[in-house]
Amino acid sequence: MKDSTKIAALGIAPETKVRVKIVVAYDGTAYSGWQVQKIGRGVQEVIESALHKIFGIFIRIHGSSRTDTGVHALGMVAHFDIPKERLRMPVQKLALAINANLPPDIRVMEARTSTADFHARFDAHGKQYRYYVWNHPAHQPLLRQQTWHVPKPIDYSAMREAVKLFVGTHDYVSFAGTRSYEMESTTRTVTRCDLQRKGPLLTFYIEGDGFLYKMCRGIVGTVVQIGQGKFGADAVVEMLAHKDRRAAGMTAPAHGLVLWKVYYNRRGKR
Repeated sequence: MKDSTKIAALGIAPETKVRVKIVVAYDGTAYSGWQVQKIGRGVQEVIESALHKIFGIFIRIHGSSRTDTGVHALGMVAHFDIPKERLRMPVQKLALAINANLPPDIRVMEARTSTADFHARFDAHGKQYRYYVWNHPAHQPLLRQQTWHVPKPIDYSAMREAVKLFVGTHDYVSFAGTRSYEMESTTRTVTRCDLQRKGPLLTFYIEGDGFLYKMCRGIVGTVVQIGQGKFGADAVVEMLAHKDRRAAGMTAPAHGLVLWKVYYNRRGKR
């Protein structure tokens, strides 16, 4: 359904609405992902409820990405439309108003008007995810909900070699979770896959034009197992070629993953 049709379905004529772009950060621990859920509560639903309290009408939010249950975000971009007659405050104050009606684990970091044709999902041309691993016998208690605890020593050099092999345009189905529907294509382009270490904290940086379901977590889980000696670093090439999830390693837990940033062109620049 085209955007104009959606607006009309809500009873909002295109010339009487304001399109607002927001950047959202959230701790995903208590949520069943970003999107509205049939079972469980999504972050999108909570923000829509806050907007309803402020404006007295239902307002649908369109997010730039989906995140799974337990996954966090620092730079989730979304947009929504407000009838002009309902917007009785400067847009600069809208983030404060929304946050006053949100739980403390969700925050709108920025709100501003955008062009009427901006779309948070379809205008995005890339995303960056970060994944955090705590590699120490004792887990850091303040990071227990943001890092995957890997207590035994791992081969950092082998992991650094492995991550480089994910860069490029490949079919990443070997690292993705199973979906209940057929996908048109499982080929994606990864422009950066890097790993940095600062003491016991390991940070994965994964950037690309798009990601399959649980793909980032499949990459991280496999690379950690390479660090544990369960696969050789060069096994990544064979895993990609197999195009079979059973050929690759484990899926890392959700709570170490953060949607860090969404990239747009100059017109819709993040």
